[in-house]
Amino acid sequence: MITIYHNPRCSKSRETLALVQAHADETQIPLQVIDYQKNPLSFEELQSLLAALGNGDAGGDVNGNIQTMLRNNEAEYASLNLAGADAATGLAAIVAHPHLLQRPIVTYQNKAAIGRPPEHVLSLFKKA
Repeated sequence: MITIYHNPRCSKSRETLALVQAHADETQIPLQVIDYQKNPLSFEELQSLLAALGNGDAGGDVNGNIQTMLRNNEAEYASLNLAGADAATGLAAIVAHPHLLQRPIVTYQNKAAIGRPPEHVLSLFKKA
C-alpha cells in the first residue's frame, strides 16, 4: 500500500498526490490518503514516519532527521525554538501542532520521501 500524508490546501501536496495516484492506478497498488490535519498522527506514528524517512532516498540518517519533517517557516517553529530540537522534542511539537509536519510525505514498503519537489517521491517506486 502507498500512503500519502496530505494537506489538500497545499499545491505541492496536490501535485504529489496526482503523481502518486497515477502510479497507484498504473500499478494497481492501493493508495491511502491521510489528511494529517483532520486526522493528526500520534507520537508513535510520527516516530515510524521519521524512521521511514531515514530508510528512503531522502538523504536522512539511519533514524531520519527531525528537521526534514518540520516546517521551519511556521511561527511555532521559531517560538518553540525547534531549530536545534532533538527527535522527541520535534515529534512532540508536531503532535501539538500538526501543521508543523512537512508535507506531503509518501510512504511505500517501509520507506518514505517528502514531495518537495513532487517528483522526489517517485524514487520510492524504483526497483532496487
